[in-house]
Amino acid sequence: MQYFSLQNPAHSVSFETAVVQGLAPDKGLYFPEQIPVLPDNFIANLHDYTDHEIGYEVIRAFAGDEIPAEALKQIVKDTLHFPFPVQKVSGRTYALELFHGPTLAFKDVGARFMAGCLGYFRRNADKPVTVLVATSGDTGGAVASGFYNVPGVDVVILYPSGKVSTLQEKQLTTLGNNIRALEIQGTFDDCQQLVKTAFLDEELQRRRQLTSANSINVARWLPQMFYYFLAFKQMKAAHHKLVFAVPSGNFGNICAGMMAAAMGLPVSHFVAATNVNDTVPRFMTTGQYTPGKAVATLSNAMDVADPSNFVRVLQLFGNSLPALQEKFTAISFNDQDTARTMEQVWKEYHYMLDPHGAVGYLGLQQYLETAPDLTGIFLETAHPVKFEDTAPPAIREDIHAPARILSLYNKEKVSTILPADYTAFKNWLMR
Repeated sequence: MQYFSLQNPAHSVSFETAVVQGLAPDKGLYFPEQIPVLPDNFIANLHDYTDHEIGYEVIRAFAGDEIPAEALKQIVKDTLHFPFPVQKVSGRTYALELFHGPTLAFKDVGARFMAGCLGYFRRNADKPVTVLVATSGDTGGAVASGFYNVPGVDVVILYPSGKVSTLQEKQLTTLGNNIRALEIQGTFDDCQQLVKTAFLDEELQRRRQLTSANSINVARWLPQMFYYFLAFKQMKAAHHKLVFAVPSGNFGNICAGMMAAAMGLPVSHFVAATNVNDTVPRFMTTGQYTPGKAVATLSNAMDVADPSNFVRVLQLFGNSLPALQEKFTAISFNDQDTARTMEQVWKEYHYMLDPHGAVGYLGLQQYLETAPDLTGIFLETAHPVKFEDTAPPAIREDIHAPARILSLYNKEKVSTILPADYTAFKNWLMR
């Protein structure tokens, strides 16, 4: 499989190059030259396959012959080593729980898959590669866990100071070894811009080989398709017309779902539910893409004003707004909506939402009002305990931490504080 730059379709590279580079030299995101369509009988009989078999069939064409079948199967097995249950919340509403991995967030899937791919490609390298990743919350912890002690890989995580939860910060600042954290005095968009600028810096590239573990990297983005297929398998979705509502910040997750649909998964509609960082909902109404400055919210992993992956969503629909509007709706909600919904759903259905899942739930409910024949699945992307310190007081005491992460609270945070300034960041990397 070859991958082309969305800035310049004439520039194409192999899967390995796309993974190792992360971003094209022209700053464009990589996109596969073909989207394979899976056989109808495979989709219809997903219940006959294990999760590992489904993951391998979904991803193998994208890796092509660059990773041998047995090695790729092992990477998929290591990635999908925890459950992805679908839970009924009420009526036509279901939650796809993506928080059962090691860092309690959906990003464990992409981070672990990318770590496996990069570890394979770097297995004989004599010089380490530096993984740069900007995080608005969950990505940093997932990448830190997935890449921890992977040979030949150093990881540098940039996160906005004071804008991630206590548990999120502990997850990305306490591992040590090949994982280092930079606490940036700015927003997530500032962190992401620092990472993107570094990839265009030839002097820095001569000193360090860089790649990105954000969802701009194809090996982080594409494996997110897995759990849409796994949800379909559990729902026996041949008996349902499905809509997925996805809490959306950088739009990699929902774009992966739309890739799954392009491969043949029969999904009727996708709903992108955002917080007040509503660039995409406004675009869907006006046709004008006008990002502002990111605003801090309760759903902090979605505090993204200029979502990188939206260009991939547009590419899937030939950059046609009318074509996109047929299959895609974007709706925004504020913190008051979010907190009220967390309280209401716990009180009425005894289901505990995190702030991102609450936004997804709201988006789904609003869309289902117009679609009485559809069954809805919203993505519960992180365990509620990750946001315990900002949860509504009325439900806070009912949020319980899984035993395996309690020890994190006693670990010492280790980070380096830097301004949102590229020169300072570059000087730190060039040391």
